[in-house]
Amino acid sequence: MVSHENFQYDLIVIGSGPAGHHGAIQAAKLGHRVAIVEREKCVGGVCFNTGTVPSKTLREAVLFLSGFRQRGLYGYSYRVKSDLTIQDLLYRCERVVNQEVDVYRAQFGRNGVDVLQGRAELTGPNSVRVTGPDGIHEFSTRYVLLAVGTVPAQSADFPVDGERIIDADGVFSLRKVPRTMIVVGAGVIGLEYASMFATLGVHVTVMEKRSTFLEFLDGEIVEALKYHMRDMGVVFRLGEEVERVERDGDEVVAHTKSNKLLRAETVLYAVGRQGNTRDLNLGAAGLEADSRGRLTVDEDYRTAVPTVFAAGDVIGFPSLASTSMEQGRIAAARAFGVADAVVAKQVPYGIYTIPEISFVGKTEEELTSESVPYECGMAHYREIARGNIIGDTTGRLKLIFHRETEQLLGVHIIGEGATELVHIGQAVLALEGSVRYFVDQVFNYPTLAECYKVAALHGLNKLAWRSTRAA
Repeated sequence: MVSHENFQYDLIVIGSGPAGHHGAIQAAKLGHRVAIVEREKCVGGVCFNTGTVPSKTLREAVLFLSGFRQRGLYGYSYRVKSDLTIQDLLYRCERVVNQEVDVYRAQFGRNGVDVLQGRAELTGPNSVRVTGPDGIHEFSTRYVLLAVGTVPAQSADFPVDGERIIDADGVFSLRKVPRTMIVVGAGVIGLEYASMFATLGVHVTVMEKRSTFLEFLDGEIVEALKYHMRDMGVVFRLGEEVERVERDGDEVVAHTKSNKLLRAETVLYAVGRQGNTRDLNLGAAGLEADSRGRLTVDEDYRTAVPTVFAAGDVIGFPSLASTSMEQGRIAAARAFGVADAVVAKQVPYGIYTIPEISFVGKTEEELTSESVPYECGMAHYREIARGNIIGDTTGRLKLIFHRETEQLLGVHIIGEGATELVHIGQAVLALEGSVRYFVDQVFNYPTLAECYKVAALHGLNKLAWRSTRAA
């Protein structure tokens, strides 16, 4: 038996994104020796470099500079700045990312976490080799936490060149805002970028081989998103599969299985992501990833090898920065015997399309399949003073509750501030509260939070009306 004192570290974390960051800090807070390995010069992983933070900052820049939020008040032609350039949009991204990187580095330093720059690979269940600017070093460790995230999926039929044919990471290397764009894939990432570029006035076509998209969302919210994106000029070609794309001068030609040809200045290939495990040398530790590069873990986030944990996007759904943070924290806690750390049952989802979407709890489709009796209440932003003040007259908030017990079952929002507003409903769901909570409370006026009261009254009035009719 090897003594713990013979290890150089108690935990080595590979990857410094949300899961790795929170895992490393948690282990350090418990008094353990921790190192985190990041192959890029900037810590933060995909989340800071090309993912969550820069993409959401880009969205904010698009909304501000395009004047989108004010068009409800001043008309569709309103702009803060005409002739927007990529440099205009990326300036804000660079500032925000640099600030977030500084925060992470300060936290690592304050908690005594060693940051090792370089490419990491496993050489055993308790050893990691790091190849970096200052050479090759091998470290022994009591535990390993794999938090390497994902990379865009690749296909030989979509030769990404970073100029005309790009993946999600390539958005930030565009030289100019294209006039036309084809987005292949109507997943979360594809739709987020499609709505951003459409807001800038780009003619966007979304290609999706399935007949629908975002099936995990409430169907009514998906229909509302389709309506709003079409209103911005987005063309949806559902049930159309793109077989291949090719460059043709300054354009890209997309060939579909139905023998159609579509042309655009830029094609964004956004069909899924792969676990970033290819270079980890998993076999040396007795591990193997699945066909999509993902790792399987148990409820403690432990892999098939007892000393190796994994968290974040590399373990698959839900692949949210928010859940990744909790997974990393809990993995580190469980590795060192802290058993009371748990992931919340009700996890909110945020989709940063334009308009944004957020939900927590059950959808109508799920409750229908489970034969649960339910009722819905709806509040439209246009009915709320705050909605008119901010110029968002298209948003809505939907509450789903049990028809007999009145227990809140789901909250679904589309519109400005959705990802913030959802947390009020999340708290009531977590406490298994009644929809009447919203009726009995006083909300600041004027706020979007008033939507909860309006939606609750709307739903409960349906019950009262039906009860009266039955009598």
